[in-house]
Amino acid sequence: MSTKADPIMFTRQDFLSDCDPKWCPGCGCFAILRSLTNMFVEANIPPHEQVIISGIGCSSRLPYYTHTYGFHTIHGRAPTVAMGCKLANPDLSVWVVSGDGDALAIGGNHTMHLLRRNSDVKMMLLNNQIYGLTKGQASPTSPQGLITKSSPYGAIDRPVRPITMALAAGATFVARVHDKDSQLMETVMLAAQNHKGAAFIEILMNCVTFHDGAYDQITRKKTRSETILELMDGQPLIFGMNNDKGIIERNGQLEVTVIGENGMDQENILIHDVKNAGLAAQLALLEFPDDPYPIGIFRQVDEPAYGEVGINIP
Repeated sequence: MSTKADPIMFTRQDFLSDCDPKWCPGCGCFAILRSLTNMFVEANIPPHEQVIISGIGCSSRLPYYTHTYGFHTIHGRAPTVAMGCKLANPDLSVWVVSGDGDALAIGGNHTMHLLRRNSDVKMMLLNNQIYGLTKGQASPTSPQGLITKSSPYGAIDRPVRPITMALAAGATFVARVHDKDSQLMETVMLAAQNHKGAAFIEILMNCVTFHDGAYDQITRKKTRSETILELMDGQPLIFGMNNDKGIIERNGQLEVTVIGENGMDQENILIHDVKNAGLAAQLALLEFPDDPYPIGIFRQVDEPAYGEVGINIP
C-alpha cells in the first residue's frame, strides 16, 4: 500500500483574493491578472510559495487581487525588495509587477541592476506609454509628439526601449507580449516561471482613460498578422496575412522582404535563435510602422543565477 500523497491540483480560484479588482473598465490589467493566475495554475506552485512584489501605479495594485504573498512597495523599489525576498528564501517564486514609469523612471537603476545580477526573479513591465495613476502625464516610453498633461505641446524626449534596455542589462530571459493575446501571455509567463534567472516581460497594455488605442494598429485582430512578427525559437521570421513576408539580413541590418519577389524564397529568411544576442538586439530595434513589431521571446539563455556561483578574490 502506497502512502505517497496525490499531488494537489489547483484552480484559478485558489490564486484569487477576495478583493474585487479596482481598475477602469476595459483596462488591460484585467487580462494580465487573468493570464498570470491561469499560469500559476499551470505551474502548479502552491500559493504560499508565490510572492508578488509591486511598486506604485495602476499595475501595482495587482498583489491585492491574488491569493499569494505580496508586498506593495514604494515607487520604483520593487526590484530591490523582490531580490531581497528571493535571497532570504530562495525556494519562493518571486514576481515583480511594475509600470513603465515605476520601472523606467524613478526605478530605472533598480530594474537594470536586478537584471544584470541575474537574480531568479520574474519581472513584468506593463507598458501603456503614460502615467495612469497620476492622471495622464508623459512617461519614459511615451512616443515623441504625444500631447499629455505634462507635455501640452507634445513630448520631446526620445522614448526608452524596454527590450533594448533589458538586453543591454544582461537579462537571461527577455520577452514582449500584448494584453489582447491571453494565450501568448500565459505561454510566455510560464516560460519565464520555468526559467532560472532574471526574466523580463514587457507587456503592451492599453490605458483606456488616458492613452486609449496606443497599440491599436498592432493589436487589432484584422491587422495584427500584418503588423506583428511572432518570434518562435528555431522558426523562420515570417509574418503577414498570407505568411508572405519575412526578415532578412543585408549589410548587417535587418530588412523586410516579400517572399517570392526578387528571387527571395523561404530559405533566405532568418531563423530565430533565442541564444543569439546580436539577433535579439537587432529585433528589438524593429518598430511599426516601418517594420513589423516583434512579439514573443527575444532571448533565453542558461547562466548561473545570482548567489549560485561565488568568485575567488585574491
